[in-house]
Amino acid sequence: MKILKNPALQIGVAAIAGIVFGLIAGEWAANLTFVGDLFIRLIQMSIVPLVMASVIVATGSMTGKGAGRLAFRTFAWMIGFSVVAAVLAWGLSVLFRPGDGMVFAGELDPSLQDSATETTGWQETVLGFVSTNIFEAMSTASMVPIIVFSLLFGAALNSSVARTGNRLVLGFFDQLQQIVLTMIRFVMHIAPIGVFCLLAALAGDVGFAVVTTALKYLGTTLVGVVVLLVLFVAVVAARTRLSPWKLPRKLAEQTAIAVTTTSSAVTFPTVLRNAVEKVGVSQRVASFTLSVGLTMGSYGAVLNYMIVVMFLAQAGDVALTPGQIVLGMALAVLLNMGTITVPGGFPVVAMFLATSLGLPFEAVGLLIAVDWFAGIFRTFLNVNGDTLVAMLVADASDEIDRDVYDGKRTADAVSVDTAADEERLERADRAD
Repeated sequence: MKILKNPALQIGVAAIAGIVFGLIAGEWAANLTFVGDLFIRLIQMSIVPLVMASVIVATGSMTGKGAGRLAFRTFAWMIGFSVVAAVLAWGLSVLFRPGDGMVFAGELDPSLQDSATETTGWQETVLGFVSTNIFEAMSTASMVPIIVFSLLFGAALNSSVARTGNRLVLGFFDQLQQIVLTMIRFVMHIAPIGVFCLLAALAGDVGFAVVTTALKYLGTTLVGVVVLLVLFVAVVAARTRLSPWKLPRKLAEQTAIAVTTTSSAVTFPTVLRNAVEKVGVSQRVASFTLSVGLTMGSYGAVLNYMIVVMFLAQAGDVALTPGQIVLGMALAVLLNMGTITVPGGFPVVAMFLATSLGLPFEAVGLLIAVDWFAGIFRTFLNVNGDTLVAMLVADASDEIDRDVYDGKRTADAVSVDTAADEERLERADRAD
């Protein structure tokens, strides 16, 4: 049956089976830890080349298209809401502490604990962002220096391509990114086995807390999504002076598609059509803002990524310094902005965040197991948040038709050519 081939379903079944097995087997389930660790290492080994290639390609391919007031307003609102999402995620994680109850019986790697608790001045922290030897940074998976190097290399490559027209090096990194992505797809074929072993060992160690903690993690994410959506609507209502009570009916169709497919790419044509025909946003603003929003408007992803950072820290009983918390927020926002595009889905993102901040990986399997549910929350906010930002951008340039919004007249959207946004659609799905 086709449904049995669904990767999310396979991982879900493996997760439940692993928890049940671990609860029954108890401490013996720790013998399966090495299989789960092997799965994690297979993902880890791809992160450094993947992040380097992704950042270099993203930066090296940038053009000056879309400049002007429209672009500025779009970017300003999207970055602003992304920062709010990251701060909110930190606050909710401190309040609800979703990772509590998952503290492991075994000791953490002392080097991880030291790196998490050591306090340094801001000067040393900034200096640490730049490595004197990029190959050493690569060998130790020091992600921030790698990202800084890749951004500078990509900027220099962008300048070279613009000057000479030679795209050979850019093409090399683009191919490297695709090859590593294929490697990750190979690894994800054994994800059900890896998740089974990880959760079996985890359940055998911490008991039924593995279930309650998963629910706390999802609950924290859901509360964050609701709070952000209320904030979005409040800002839109205050700025545009349009009735917020009419929004649920206008957003219902795209919401239904978003939560059932967990895909911003699949929902995109509906979002663009509804923005013009039901909300009254001009075609010009809708086309630009919603297209940019595919990669920069993943507010649900930002929220979720920061909760992941806090969850892993709390689960491993690691006290994050203020600098590490700010760095976690910055990485979550950068992932959202598409500057650091990490293909391969949530497992790679979770490992990237854990590696960047020196956090323990033991609870990553649990996050992977429930990611389908978290994906519903992320996509719901990503899709509707983009529409609300489009309303704010359109209102600033008086390009929102209030008669259309109030249902007094109709508007027709230009047919959507999704081929033009193929790359953005793929990247949006990875954020979902």
